Amino acid sequence: MTSARAAFDLELSILPLACMLPTKEVTDRVKQSAKYQSIAASINEVGLVEPIVVYRKPDRRNQYLLLDGHLKRMILMERGDTEVECILADDDEAFTYNKRINRIGTVQEHFLILRAIERGISEEKLARALGIKIEAVKHRQSLLRGISDEVANLLMDKPANPVVFDLLRKMKPMRQAEAARLMVSTATYSSAYARALLIATSETDLVRPRRRLPPPIVTSADLALMERELKKAQQDFKTVELAYGADMVNLVIATRYVSTLLGRSRIVDYLDANHPEILREFRSIVAAISTHGQQVQQANAVDKDARHGATGQPLARKFFPSRGRKWQRPEGPPKRSANRRK
Repeated sequence: MTSARAAFDLELSILPLACMLPTKEVTDRVKQSAKYQSIAASINEVGLVEPIVVYRKPDRRNQYLLLDGHLKRMILMERGDTEVECILADDDEAFTYNKRINRIGTVQEHFLILRAIERGISEEKLARALGIKIEAVKHRQSLLRGISDEVANLLMDKPANPVVFDLLRKMKPMRQAEAARLMVSTATYSSAYARALLIATSETDLVRPRRRLPPPIVTSADLALMERELKKAQQDFKTVELAYGADMVNLVIATRYVSTLLGRSRIVDYLDANHPEILREFRSIVAAISTHGQQVQQANAVDKDARHGATGQPLARKFFPSRGRKWQRPEGPPKRSANRRK
């Protein structure tokens, strides 16, 4: 039975930071991120925990290919360090080092903080090492207070936002477990999703019932403001209504012109080769106006059918005499009496 060969040297090597050739750039935007600041705080407080990984065979200029640890290398260089402990890898592929990394979950971080405090590490030192405020360290110590064991097991290794546990704490244990299972099934652990689940929770599943807000009181000043806003909206509507006809005519004329242009193959080929975005806009305008025109024609046809009936002839109107008005016989040929015929 053959043993598996290690993909890197078992002994750490100390190499100059200047001899490492990075494979990606650390921009100013990355330096301002929370991840970069957290790593920098950890290095400044407790030193380098995970060594930098480089390819073991240097090139002709005696530079080693940097596989993993670009942020750490930049932080160390900004600190003024010149050397660092490195792992020499036999393979020059960098994706394998980050592909199988299991990030620490919020619940796991809670237990680590509790263990560190039990071993005598102060809250201030933990806050500096983690790059967070001391209030956040105290808050994470009581992260699972009021949280059921089932929820803690479900979210043990999940990157849940600490605010999620504050929202789950407002639910009863059965509803907490149900909400946690929904988070796991959708792989969504944000505070916004947890807040939506809390809003959808019934009163019977809450630890404390929701506080009923008193109805708003409408004052005379509010009524006056609403009246002014309504008058302004009516004026704006009238302005738009007056200009609607002219704008529609201009739009139809412009659309007809654009449609004529799109009917010429040379123009379409030129726009497709040089200005495809303009061609897309022209086509969308023509399609929108055509669809609107068809809808108007259909509405007119329906209205015509309703007024003329299925035969296409105008429907006879019935006369209902109003109060105080004499009824008049409809016009028509006079009827001949029997005496006249005699």
